[in-house]
Amino acid sequence: MINPNAGFGPADVSGDLFALARTNPDHLGAPGDPPVADAPRTDFGSMLIDGLNEVSSLERTHENLTVQAIVDPASVNPHDVTIAASQASLALNLTRNVVDRVVQAYQEITNLR
Repeated sequence: MINPNAGFGPADVSGDLFALARTNPDHLGAPGDPPVADAPRTDFGSMLIDGLNEVSSLERTHENLTVQAIVDPASVNPHDVTIAASQASLALNLTRNVVDRVVQAYQEITNLR
């Protein structure tokens, strides 16, 4: 067996053939290798809803920090409010871009003749 941390030695190579060490379960194995258990997969709809919930959560966090900064300015660091605003803005922009691309793809599919 090859030690993945030691590299290859002369005994590990025979002609133009050598044994590959599979050090990461995400790497593809050789034919005949036992399959690696895949992580549970979720469908597109649940991933979409989870993403939208995350965007909504970031927006609520920004809103709560902004209100807290107005009501009790000493309890909130201004940098935290700015960071929350940037995170919410970025998430919303990414969501808007994804929605625009999905709508554009749907329109292109419906216009195929």
